[in-house]
Amino acid sequence: MPATLDPDFKAAVLNATGADHLRIESRLQDLWSGYGQILRIGLDGGADPSVIAKHVRPPTQAVHPRGWHTSASHQRKARSYEVEAQFYRSWSERCRNGCRVPHFLAYEKRDEEILLVLEDLDAAGFPLRKQRVTPAQLDACLGWLASLHATFMGETPDGLWEIGTYWHLDTRSDELAALDDLPLKQAAPTIDRLLNEARFKTLVHGDAKLANFCFSEDDRVAAVDFQYVGGGCGVKDLAYFIGSCLDENECEAQEAALLDAYFLHLRRSLSEQGSTFDAKDIETEWRRLFPIAWTDFHRFLKGWSPGHWKINSYSERLARKVIASL
Repeated sequence: MPATLDPDFKAAVLNATGADHLRIESRLQDLWSGYGQILRIGLDGGADPSVIAKHVRPPTQAVHPRGWHTSASHQRKARSYEVEAQFYRSWSERCRNGCRVPHFLAYEKRDEEILLVLEDLDAAGFPLRKQRVTPAQLDACLGWLASLHATFMGETPDGLWEIGTYWHLDTRSDELAALDDLPLKQAAPTIDRLLNEARFKTLVHGDAKLANFCFSEDDRVAAVDFQYVGGGCGVKDLAYFIGSCLDENECEAQEAALLDAYFLHLRRSLSEQGSTFDAKDIETEWRRLFPIAWTDFHRFLKGWSPGHWKINSYSERLARKVIASL
């Protein structure tokens, strides 16, 4: 099906950008389960040569790649696009160079359809996407996460998910019911409670996988996809990110160094922002919670997709150790 926008949404793009004409240059990707598309739109007569439009249009019948077709799944997705729009409209201006995100340009809604118009990060100097990262690129992503977490430390996530991340237990009852690892299933509520009762909370990205980071030629980084941004301890992002770009041997070998690097970035970011939060106290708590956060995602993954490549011996050993400690 060719990429299209109706006249009202086209008018919204032109009004937001000051352009005279637009053209859909490419469909960058389809949204998960057929919920819409992300478009690059070329512009004539405006200040920018192009923008990105995230056009959400829920299907009449969702086709989930792994078979999860439920009312809860639909409601979660629909809410996630509202949350993303709210993040860009009300929170994103506070994201400076340390945690660069696309500039927000426009938001339009009609019934269940949403149009979100954003800066084109390719045109802004972040045209690279990575499937594997160099040490410098990995460190840049850790710095981005630390900057985000420092920027929003102690904030109440108004208009966002009260509990960030797409896998947290309250929104994944179907996947928990499907989980056949009984010790992990029994431990899930305790693991969830320990994370939710963290003393130090911030905004977490909620889907901080490598695919959602955009790189410059000189290894600067920006991030996209804020559907699951909300409250939580920062190591939820950290554990998920590390698992998204390293294999099990690399995770085990590099875990200590990566944690050290992240907390170094966090201390610097808190200091640069003049934060009154005690970086040492945050580090003490979040280091303790890191393996618990890792196990929390492992719980979701084993219920959602038992054959997933991220389910490995390292995660299993870590989970067993966490469960034994509860």
